[in-house]
Amino acid sequence: MSRDLRDVLGQFATGVTVVTAVRGDGSAVGMTVNSFSALSLAPPLVLWCLAETALGRDVYRNCERFCINILASDQARVATQFARAENDKFKDIGFTKGPGGVPHLDGCIAWLDCSLTAVEPGGDHDIVIGQVETHRRAPGAPLLFFGGQFMTSVPNVDA
Repeated sequence: MSRDLRDVLGQFATGVTVVTAVRGDGSAVGMTVNSFSALSLAPPLVLWCLAETALGRDVYRNCERFCINILASDQARVATQFARAENDKFKDIGFTKGPGGVPHLDGCIAWLDCSLTAVEPGGDHDIVIGQVETHRRAPGAPLLFFGGQFMTSVPNVDA
């Protein structure tokens, strides 16, 4: 992709998530994802995009379930840690185990536990579709990604 196109696409502010799952041996995996979207309310479906070059790609393509952890405004360090190609992304990161042992990261503003329903081709990415099985939210503001950096939102009280 050209740098210019990437810069133009970066003008669209997105929320930041960490998608977690477990390997066949029960160990946890996680990666930072900002290409997340609701797909349908009935049935409840969400999607996210997984790069062909992503570390752990096979785990996500073949897992039974995953969790979308929606990061809070104070979790830029968490986003950065899960974006790196490191072996122990969970080092110093608190979490509890959700359905199937899939990690729910501490401090997030929302969690969506999903069962994997489809993986479709999408250029140099896979489009991962999941059915939301359980969900919950907590108070707080979201972490945003805009122009190549993490940001926090300021409510527009005039709207």
